[in-house]
Formats: sequence, C-alpha cells, structure tokens
Amino acid sequence: MSDSAHFKKSLTAFDLTLIGFGTVFGSGWLFAASNVASMAGPAGIFSWVIAAVAVLSLGVVYCELGAAIPSPGGAISYLEISHGPMVTYLIGLMTAIYMSSIVGLEVVAARQYAAAWWPALNIPGTSNSSTLGWFLQLALILVFFALNFFSVRTFALANNIVTVIKFVVPATIIVTLLVFFKPANFHVAGFAPAGFAGVEAAVSKGGVIFAFLGLTPIVAVASEVRNPQRSIPIALVSSILLAGLLYILLQVAFIGAVPTSMVSKGWHAVSQSLSLPFYDIAMLLGAVWLSVIVAIDAVISPSGCGNIFFGATPRAIFAWSNSGTFFRTFSKVDEKSGIPRRATWLTLALSIFWTLPFPSWEAMISVVSAALVVSYAVAPVSVAALRKSHPEMARPFRVKALGFVGPLSFVVATLIVYWTGWKNLSWLLGVQVVLYVIYLAAMKRASVGHLTFGQQIRSSLWLVGYYLLTMLASYLGPFDGIGLIAHPFDTLFVCLLALGIYYWGLHTGAPRGDCRFASEGDNSSSRARSQDREVASTFPV
Repeated sequence: MSDSAHFKKSLTAFDLTLIGFGTVFGSGWLFAASNVASMAGPAGIFSWVIAAVAVLSLGVVYCELGAAIPSPGGAISYLEISHGPMVTYLIGLMTAIYMSSIVGLEVVAARQYAAAWWPALNIPGTSNSSTLGWFLQLALILVFFALNFFSVRTFALANNIVTVIKFVVPATIIVTLLVFFKPANFHVAGFAPAGFAGVEAAVSKGGVIFAFLGLTPIVAVASEVRNPQRSIPIALVSSILLAGLLYILLQVAFIGAVPTSMVSKGWHAVSQSLSLPFYDIAMLLGAVWLSVIVAIDAVISPSGCGNIFFGATPRAIFAWSNSGTFFRTFSKVDEKSGIPRRATWLTLALSIFWTLPFPSWEAMISVVSAALVVSYAVAPVSVAALRKSHPEMARPFRVKALGFVGPLSFVVATLIVYWTGWKNLSWLLGVQVVLYVIYLAAMKRASVGHLTFGQQIRSSLWLVGYYLLTMLASYLGPFDGIGLIAHPFDTLFVCLLALGIYYWGLHTGAPRGDCRFASEGDNSSSRARSQDREVASTFPV
C-alpha cells in the first residue's frame, strides 16, 4: 500500500474553490496591468480573454483526470499511469522547479509592494531586496512552512480567510477606477499599437498566463478532498471563470483611469511610469485611501498564493518520488497528520533558494510561465492516451468532444509557450533534453515497474520531440529568434507542429497491461473514491 493512503480527506468543494481562486490572485494582477498596457495598449484586454480560454480548456481536461484519479501530485500521477516513468521524470522535475519558484516569486512580490511604505526593504534606487527585505521574505516562507507542516485544515482555514480579503480588494479597485474612466484612452494612441503580436507577447511575457495559476494546486491536493468527483470540477471551472472576469475588469479599469496625457504619445512607457500599477495610479489620482488598501493587499495576496503553492509543492514532490524517478525518501507521509513532511522540508529549502539575488519579478516571469504551461499542456495528451488504453475506466466527469477540446487546448498551450521567446525556451527546454539523456544513461536498460526500458523510451519520445521541435520553431520565428519564418506563418507552423505531437503522444502511451487501476464494470462512487490509493500503488519501485 502506498503512502498516499495516509492522506486525510479534509477539504471540501468550497475549500478547493478558494484554493484555486486564491492561487490566481497572487502577484499576477498586481504587476501585470501596466506590463500588458505597455506591450499591447488597450488591446491587451484580449490577452486576458485568450489566457482565460486557454486555461479553461485545460481546466476542463483536468476535470476528467482529477475526478477519475484523485491522486496526490496531480499531473505527475496522471502521466505516470498514461506514459510511464520517463515522462514523469521530466514533468516532475519541471513541476517541482516552477511550483517552488512561485513561492519565492510571491514573497518577492509582497516585499516589492511593501517597500512602497517601508523603503528600507529595497536597496535604494532599485527594486532589489535589501538585507532587511530578504529576512522579511524568509519570515513569510517560514510562516508558510508552519501552516503546512502540521495539518491540511490549518492550511485551508488560513487560505479561506485570506481569499475573502483578496476578492474584496480587487472589486473595490475596479469600482473606484471606473469613476475616473476616460473613453479617449481606448483610441488616442491606437487601440492595438503593436498589433496582435503585442497581444501575444502580453500573454506570455506580460504576466497574464502567470496570473492563471490555479490548476496545479487544485489537482495536487486531490487525494485530500471529500467527494473529489464532484468537488474538483466545481473548483476548477468556477475559480477560472471568476478570476478571468475580475482580471478583464481590472485591465479595463486601469486603461480607462490612466491620465490621457500620459499615453497621448503611446503606451510603451506606462510600465515604467506605473511600475506598481494599482498603487501608483491610486496615488496619481489622489485616492490615497485606495493606495493604502492596495499596499496592504499587495502583501496579503502574494502571501496567500505563496502559502497555497507551498502546500501543493510537497504533494508534487511526493508524486514524483513515488514514481521511482526521484529519491524515494520523499514519498513518505506522516500517518498522524497526513502531511508529506520530508517533501515539505525540501519545499522549504527550494523556496528559500528562489529568494536569493535573481532578476526581478518581471524578468523571471516569462521562464516560470513557460514551465507551468508545459506542465499543463501534457494533460490533454494524458487524457486522450488513457481514453485509448483504458476505455472502461470509471470517469465521473467526462469531457465531451475530446477529439476537438484535446487538440485545441494543446495547440493553444503550445502557442503560449512559443510566445515566450527563444531566449527563454532555448535553455528551459534545452536543459530538459539534456536531463533526458542523463536519465537514459543512468537507467541504462533497467525496467521500472511493469515497463521495460524500450517501452519507457517509446512512451516518452513524443515529449522530447515536443521540446526539440518547439525550440526549433522558436529559433526560426520572430520571438527572439532569427525571424526566418515570419508572422503569421510561424503561428500556422506551430499549430501544425502541436497537432502532430498531440497525436504522437496519444498513440504512444504506456501499454495497457501496465495500468491495473481501471474499474471493470463498477462505476460506483465508492470505487471511484478508492482509485487514488490504487493509482499511487500502480508502480511499486
């Protein structure tokens, strides 16, 4: 029996929805509005629409996986079943890196905003952390550690309180800024000064897709949810829809409230003039009371998001370890608390590492965004492969028209990764390819679980091919590449590439005999609720 059996089912659908919404409202909305406006002008509103549609399509796919296989670690556990250990190894590593880095990014964001009223937190004249600022970041991370180390209910209660605050403040900002709304701002410097390319760049580099981070924590704690077959779909869809609506309204309110004289010659300088967008615009408009509220919430919001990811990261590490492709010591769960405490200690170390002197929030966001979208993008391939290999598996939530939704969500996710640009993808995906080669050399011809070495390679080559071909498209395209394939032909090329990879991954899943977890003729809710234990013990390494 796997240690996942010791996870305690303590979370309700309401808890899970607030986890999703609380994750989305981290630091993304606090910084992205001015970045988006600078890159795309008023047309940046559509960047939020694109991201919402993309994440919602992926979220619907996650609903099927999360409801059928409520296993700790989310996508890592699904891939272990659908495509075997090599794919789990690559995505597990990327997931652990981006999830732990988000904890660090969120406390950095909280410190940057707090420096607006406590300047000693920054090095004078910069947004870099002073010694005092770094110790404040460390203190926040230690609070997250304490909240997550003892009980999942402690974590959930703290998150529920913080999320209520995080909803009220953005709503207050929207209503207040609409009072200063200036319709002229939507045409004085052109509605889309950079064309659709500006909208594309805003999605990946402006912090838009980074803002929609609510999927992974929801599915990562799936084995600790009461009635996951009902709770997971409700939480995924409702948190994305509500967050998307608020993001769009925040962007509209920000664009309309900026003084027209500031943008009469273009939007490109807005991100420098209003680097803390909602705090700075409130001060500029004379709404000092609003700036105080924003400054306070700008510490609470990222902290709440950081706390959620601090709770989700140990579950991802647990799933990665439980697959046999990472140190097995991290697949232990404390029987009394139901917490993977060894993985929690590792999360603490990784989170602190990401607060060391790295580039600013804006500089790191593109890489983190690309990493998270890659980890999301594999879900449609996993669903399709499991549909093909295990049609009899109990699916309490079943995606309709998967033949359309699956390829569409994978294509959209691939475009978002591609828009991140060659400078980011060349090393992010390049490192993954190198690590794949290292894995092959280390494992040699070993069998893992029920998979032979040859089966592992066959079921993982599609992902390596995805990395290599995406890098090639990025190098040849106009996003930091050599521009050999001009826009919009590069978009068509990437779409065709993604479709080919999707069907490659669909047809090269793990052999059917390797996944003995499907219910055979028994679709009862009790059977579905027990699948998380069966799934986690599928690969006894």
